[in-house]
Amino acid sequence: MKVAVVGATGMVGQVMLKVLAERNFPITELIPVASERSVGKKVLYKEKEYTIHSMDDAIAARPDIAIFSAGGDTSKEFAPKFAEVGTTVIDNSSAWRMDPTKKLIVPEINATSLTKEDKIIANPNCSTIQMVLAMSPLHRDYGIKRLVISTYQSITGTGVKAVQQLENEYADEKGEMAYPYPIHRNAIPACDVFDDNGYTKEELKLVNETQKILNDRSIAVTATAVRIPVVGGHSESVNVELRAPFEEKDIRKVLNETSGVTVQDNPDTNTYPMPIYAEGKDDVFVGRIRRDYSQENTLNMWIVSDNLRKGAATNAVQIGEYLVANGLV
Repeated sequence: MKVAVVGATGMVGQVMLKVLAERNFPITELIPVASERSVGKKVLYKEKEYTIHSMDDAIAARPDIAIFSAGGDTSKEFAPKFAEVGTTVIDNSSAWRMDPTKKLIVPEINATSLTKEDKIIANPNCSTIQMVLAMSPLHRDYGIKRLVISTYQSITGTGVKAVQQLENEYADEKGEMAYPYPIHRNAIPACDVFDDNGYTKEELKLVNETQKILNDRSIAVTATAVRIPVVGGHSESVNVELRAPFEEKDIRKVLNETSGVTVQDNPDTNTYPMPIYAEGKDDVFVGRIRRDYSQENTLNMWIVSDNLRKGAATNAVQIGEYLVANGLV
């Protein structure tokens, strides 16, 4: 099993290597890939050094799987070239997510739709993955009519440059800025660039990807995405209007029974999800589950997950695991 990790030196790429090692993915040959300036350098995988390859060399090696985390432009240019030599690409960028010919996969929800013909598979956006994992069983059992989402997103979603900005601001030092404003002691209501309609691309991803993954364009979704000075994971306040009546105890039961979801919800003991506890874990944590008394068949919940793991690396590796387990590669 030859596996290429494209973008191996980046923040998500490094977590990809870590997750592949932790889960003992069946790799017989690892091919780390990065930009031309990194070719020839080394990365660590299972305490062994591997030399970084160029994109052309990696394509020539014809890996079975290539996991991409190198940006949309890189994916658009090179993912089809890998696919042409028979490699199955799992892409973490936004390049292919809304392509009607490509599957958008959260394994616990829709991996069964994958076939051997799917040579480019899209990994959803981090904020979408954690939310739909909690929403999928509710949609199955009650039908979701509308979602109102407010996100509180980790700076790690922006990358190393943002982490460095926050550390510089903590230390009261000047340095390169990832954001147009300070992030320390601040909240920036602008994740990604603005679309002509006044929403950011991050907010529109939550709308469009949710409908595609849950396979229901009738679900009304609106979102506000906010960047906060946190490193452990993304948090989301989600208001869910269901089509059918519900009891809170039944909502908790169905979430407790959902693979990949951990319910942390006990106000008496101040038990609720927080990024400080989600960091480094693969589950999606759900709490503050309560009825919205202002509207019929509606509830509120708080959803937290490590955006670099389940929101990116772990989900991609789980897709790979499904492909291997079902003989699709």
